[in-house]
Amino acid sequence: MVDEKMPLTKHLEELRHCLIVSVIAVTVGFCIAYAFKDRIFTFLAKPLIDVLPQGSTLQYIGLAEAFITYIKIAFFAGIFLALPVILYEIWKFVAPGLHEHEKRYVIPFVIFSTIFFFGGATFCYYVVFPFAFRFFLAFSDQSIRAMPAIKQYLTFITRLLFAFGVVFEMPILLFFLGRIGLVNHKWLAKKRGYAIVAIFIAAAVLTPGPDAVTQLLLAAPLLALYELSVLVVRLTGRKPPEEEEAEEKTENKPDKKTGDALAG
Repeated sequence: MVDEKMPLTKHLEELRHCLIVSVIAVTVGFCIAYAFKDRIFTFLAKPLIDVLPQGSTLQYIGLAEAFITYIKIAFFAGIFLALPVILYEIWKFVAPGLHEHEKRYVIPFVIFSTIFFFGGATFCYYVVFPFAFRFFLAFSDQSIRAMPAIKQYLTFITRLLFAFGVVFEMPILLFFLGRIGLVNHKWLAKKRGYAIVAIFIAAAVLTPGPDAVTQLLLAAPLLALYELSVLVVRLTGRKPPEEEEAEEKTENKPDKKTGDALAG
């Protein structure tokens, strides 16, 4: 049963509480990550360093750039560490508008959303980064040497990691929309053409820079995830209204033998 209508002030109080808890979680994550900032930076820089031409290295120009980079790295890692808490707070905020049986999905939602987010970031790190960096550095030669700045590099990789993490949440989002009956597999299949256009627009917006390579690298798994989502909704979501009506008619239709017996 959906909770009674909450006043606007109550919603604002819930939103304020969710934001405060999320900020505290990110702050704690930041403090933990800052203690390992050197290792985290080495880990994040490895995909590029592995493919840099001999003699090239990451560099910084501004005096405070290295320090600010470490702060950003710790903040970025802190968000990753605080992700389960953030997702739980998001669920708590939307829970008053759900039915009782839908509220029971909180634990699976947090667990699988976290897994899919990290799965997207992992795919980006181990598959997209090596391919993209090799492509970009292929233009380096004896007259053009690659000397990437750590500020631009960090901005590039963090946006991509978050973008892939977010888009990998698509199956989870559509699963819950399917369970509560807002979408069904037939509707998703019918809107496939619009989804393809929206996916390429989202890839262009989410990827840093105007290059088509990273946009295609993001759009390709998005298309695959959309097809996976259609399958997930078909297997776990509510059936379309026409199918439910057909089943009801079939169930209510008297059996032929039973009808003959009654007639006799």
